[in-house]
Amino acid sequence: MEEANGEPLNIIILGGDGTVNELFQGLCTMGLPQNVNIGFIPTGSSNDLVRDMNLPKNPVDVLNVILECKKPSFMDLGKVTYDDDQTVRYFSVSMGIGFDAAVCEEAMQSKFKKTLNKFGLGKLTYLGIALKQLVTATGAGCTLTIDDNDPINIHRVLFVTVMNHRFEGGGFMFCPRAKDNDGILDICAVGDLSFFNILLALPAAYKGEHLKFKGSTPYKAKKVRLETTSPLWLHTDGEVERKTTSCTVECLHNAVKIFR
Repeated sequence: MEEANGEPLNIIILGGDGTVNELFQGLCTMGLPQNVNIGFIPTGSSNDLVRDMNLPKNPVDVLNVILECKKPSFMDLGKVTYDDDQTVRYFSVSMGIGFDAAVCEEAMQSKFKKTLNKFGLGKLTYLGIALKQLVTATGAGCTLTIDDNDPINIHRVLFVTVMNHRFEGGGFMFCPRAKDNDGILDICAVGDLSFFNILLALPAAYKGEHLKFKGSTPYKAKKVRLETTSPLWLHTDGEVERKTTSCTVECLHNAVKIFR
């Protein structure tokens, strides 16, 4: 993917986290060519990728940052492999299984999301659906195997999110210590919490303070295997394809180069 003169190819994306995710699916299929540099101009409802990179909110200001960047920097990607058929998906921000993925799946089908996005109120879609999902969630058992260590069992999991960046879901700081170029994935597992504590913990996640609640546990890993006792929705950067009972997630260190 080089131009005729041998110069790197610069790709500038106008869209949200889902648009960026689709680009990475294609690049990874091509073997992640290292001569490609990527810039993001956020126009989505969540924009968690650029939020974590401390880029301006104004698209014109973001474009100026891209144009003034002399040396793109490396960023890790996450890789999800479904254990049943070895299907692979990639993510730049996060993947999640359980509650957060169920919210994304329903939001994708929502008739009101596009309308609210026009008025900058896209987050309200997620908020309303999240409250509904909390009330109707049945829960499932979950086992985490981190870097081939002994399995960690969660009796009734709400969700497990594996993150390359700090934010997901429109600003929830589920992994406040995540860095996108350290070769490590940060994990937040939430389970075995009472409904009352869940209602307290989720708002606290906007400031990364949810980890003080027992049942909200952080981990770090280069690779983690997730197994659940019943099929749960799985998302990559908010994009949902299907449910699963087992998958393996790993970090691809310094996979892409980005303007910031």
